[in-house]
Amino acid sequence: MTTRRLLYLGLFVLYLLHNDLWLWDDADLVLGLPVGLLYHVAYCLAATGLMALLVNYAWPSELDAEEERSA
Repeated sequence: MTTRRLLYLGLFVLYLLHNDLWLWDDADLVLGLPVGLLYHVAYCLAATGLMALLVNYAWPSELDAEEERSA
């Protein structure tokens, strides 16, 4: 499987994990934060990392070539 396909699979997995229905009724505190909020903090960090990987490894090279031609 290519790197691009793995990154797209990671994107789909993050899409599925976005709604944390399993933590809605959990009132526990972790590090002073509700566990649902802490989950979304971790989710945002994972999404940020995945987006950085997507830009570095899955960005279409045609867009860069078009920008260089127009400059």
